Amino acid sequence: MREVSVSRFVRATPRQVGRVLSPAALVEYEGSFEPRETVELADGTRVVAGASGLEMGLFFEEFENGYRYEQEGDAGPFERMETTITYAPENEGTRIGMDSAVTLGLFPRALTDRVAVWKREAELERALGAIERAL
Repeated sequence: MREVSVSRFVRATPRQVGRVLSPAALVEYEGSFEPRETVELADGTRVVAGASGLEMGLFFEEFENGYRYEQEGDAGPFERMETTITYAPENEGTRIGMDSAVTLGLFPRALTDRVAVWKREAELERALGAIERAL
């Protein structure tokens, strides 16, 4: 698996940032898939997301000041994908960080995982921009 990290400072309080985040909103903010169904479970939230005939499940765990989520099973674009989003006060605003690890599970892994992390980085940057606009 390859990893990517992005972050952005926003002029909003952590409380304001927390209000614009939810599992479905995060899927939407990334911009590659649309949330189709959200199911609250005892240990987290499952979002069924889809685009162009592809459908996948994402499992979200909420914690103080963030979420951790991963692709469920092998029905998505990745063999494995897990992402963490955190936010914390910084100066007179908030620092939002997104860290993700992905693998396509295809050979040659060095090349295909590099492409996967490049695509994932673009999704994370798009999400940060959408979060900032939502504030």
